[in-house]
Amino acid sequence: MERIIEKMNKIHIIGIGGSGTSGLAKIFKALGKNVQGSDMKKTEQTENLENSGIKVFYGHKLENIDPSIDIVVRSQAVNDDNPEFVAAKKINIPVITYPRALGLLMREKRGIAISGTHGKTTTSAMVVYMLKRCGYEPDFVIGGEISGYGNSGVGNSGFLVVEACEYKRSFLNLEPEIGIITSIEEDHLDYYRDINDIKNAFENFSERVHPYGKVIGMIEDDIVASVMNHCGVPVMSYGFNRGDIQAKNIRLSQDGNRFDCFYQGNKLGEIYIPLWGKHNILNALAAISTGLILGISFEKISDSLKNFPGVNRRSQILGIINDVIIMDDYGHHPTEIVATLNGLRQRFPSRRLITIFQPHQYSRTRFLLKDFATSFITADEVIVPDIYFVRDSENEKKLVNSEILVNEILKSGTSAKYIKEFDEIVDYLMKNVRSGDLVLTLGAGPVYQIGLKLKQALEK
Repeated sequence: MERIIEKMNKIHIIGIGGSGTSGLAKIFKALGKNVQGSDMKKTEQTENLENSGIKVFYGHKLENIDPSIDIVVRSQAVNDDNPEFVAAKKINIPVITYPRALGLLMREKRGIAISGTHGKTTTSAMVVYMLKRCGYEPDFVIGGEISGYGNSGVGNSGFLVVEACEYKRSFLNLEPEIGIITSIEEDHLDYYRDINDIKNAFENFSERVHPYGKVIGMIEDDIVASVMNHCGVPVMSYGFNRGDIQAKNIRLSQDGNRFDCFYQGNKLGEIYIPLWGKHNILNALAAISTGLILGISFEKISDSLKNFPGVNRRSQILGIINDVIIMDDYGHHPTEIVATLNGLRQRFPSRRLITIFQPHQYSRTRFLLKDFATSFITADEVIVPDIYFVRDSENEKKLVNSEILVNEILKSGTSAKYIKEFDEIVDYLMKNVRSGDLVLTLGAGPVYQIGLKLKQALEK
C-alpha cells in the first residue's frame, strides 16, 4: 500500500482547535511534519498547539492558503463555502476530511478503534490508560479528556487508539487492527434512516478491520451479536452471561465495582474499577479483551483498571459545598441517562437527586421523545432548559421543544419543570437546594456551565 503520509510534508488544518483535529495536529508534528492551521478564536487548545510550535491563524481567510501546502485537512464542521476550502480547491491542493486523515494515519500504525452508540469514550480512555500503565505509549485521539492526560497524546509504541464515531459513517475511514463495538442503538437519526441503516454501517466498519486483526463486541447486544456473526475476521465477545470474556460475582458498592473475570470458562481473577454502574463493567470487559489480545498479562490489566483516573464529563464531581455535591455528565441519549442515574444511585443511595438535562439536538429529542420521558425515573426532580441547537434545520425546531419533553416526563411520574435560561436555573437552585443534595448537569452541550455557576454562587 502506498505510504501517503510520507508525501504530506506541509499540512494545513481548517478548524485546528477541535478536540480531534488538535490531537491529529500533534501526532503529525511528532512525525516531523510542518503543521499549521486556523480556527475562529483563541482557546486553550490552540494556545497549547502554539506552545508546541504549531502555527495557528485566527479567522478563516483566503490568504492562509498558499501553494507550498501539500494537503489541507478540514474538520467535519467546515462547510464547502469556507474561504480556505475554496482557496485550496482553486489552486488544486488536495483537501481531505479529518476522519479521512485519521484513517491515513492509522495505515502507518497499529490501530485500535473503539466504536458504539454508548460507552466508547470511557472504553477508549481505559484502553489508552491500560497501554500507558503497561509500558506502551500510544498515540491517541478520543472524544473525552482522561483525567490528567487530556483527549489526545503522542507516543512512541506504534499504537494509535481512536474513538471511532459512526456519525456520517466517518469510522469507515479507519482500518484498525482491533475494532471494538460496545453497543448499537438508534441515534443520529438526522443522518441514518433507521436501525437497519445503522447496523449496516457497523457491519461495514467490521469489514474494515485487518484480516488478521480482531473484532471485539458486546455479545448480549443482539445487534452487535448479529454484526459479529456476519463478520469475516476473528472475534472476541464479552458480556455478563455469554461471551469469551465474562463478569461474574458482581459486587456494586459505593466505592466502585468489583467482579470476577472469566475467559472461556476459566477464572482469571478479580477486577476492581473506581467507577459505578453495570455499564462500566461492560466498558472494562472491552478493555480487558483488548489487553489479552495484545498479550498483556491479566495482573497488569487488573492493576491498570483499579487505578483508572476517569474521564472528564463522565459523572465528574465539579465541587462539594456545604454537603451539596455538584456533578456533570455528558450523557445525551436515553440509554446513557438511565445508566448514569443508576450509577449515581449506587454511589449516593440516600441523596436527593436533582438533574438538569439539556437536550442535544431537536431531531434526537423528537425521534426519542418517549424514551427520554421514561429515562429519569430514578431522579427526584428534573429541570430542562431550551434544547441545544446543533445541525438541525429551522423546520425541525418547530416540531419539538423542551416544554413538550417536560410534559412527557411528568406523565411518566417524575417531577419536572421547564426553565428557559441557565441563570434562571441557577437562581432556582439557590432557593431550593439543601444540604445532602446531589445536583447533576447532564447533556452534550454547555449545560455544565450551570454546575460551575452554582458552585460559585454556593461558595459565596
